[in-house]
Amino acid sequence: MLNNTLAAFYERDIHKLAEEVKLFKDEKNIWKVYGSVKNTSGNLVLHIIGGLNYFIGANLGQTGYVRNRQQEFALKGVDRATLVAQLEALIPMIHATFAGLGQEQMEGKYTIMFDDADNSTSYVLIQLLLHLNYHLGQVNYLRRGLE
Repeated sequence: MLNNTLAAFYERDIHKLAEEVKLFKDEKNIWKVYGSVKNTSGNLVLHIIGGLNYFIGANLGQTGYVRNRQQEFALKGVDRATLVAQLEALIPMIHATFAGLGQEQMEGKYTIMFDDADNSTSYVLIQLLLHLNYHLGQVNYLRRGLE
């Protein structure tokens, strides 16, 4: 089932993102920009945490998460251990949420407008995974450029 495949990809890539955060030799570099990337790795991680908690947790899993997107980019200096713990906390939430999604819900309309259209839940979940991968690449680029 698509749910299980997507959950496995999310888990894999969240672990990769957590590993990137751990690989920074100097923790201060998590909060620096480099090259053409205008957001810090820390802010990109907070953005992924906020986005997944909102779009998957709150909208599909009914977790009650309230997103503050501005804070994802304004907050600075969160320590590495906290970022990693918040990333790792996404995995059980994603597995639990995906386990509760049936085929009809996956093919049906997502709970809110997404990409300025009424898209299916499966479309939204694939887009979010692609977005996670995009920012994973940026964090990797930043880490290598700043070390």
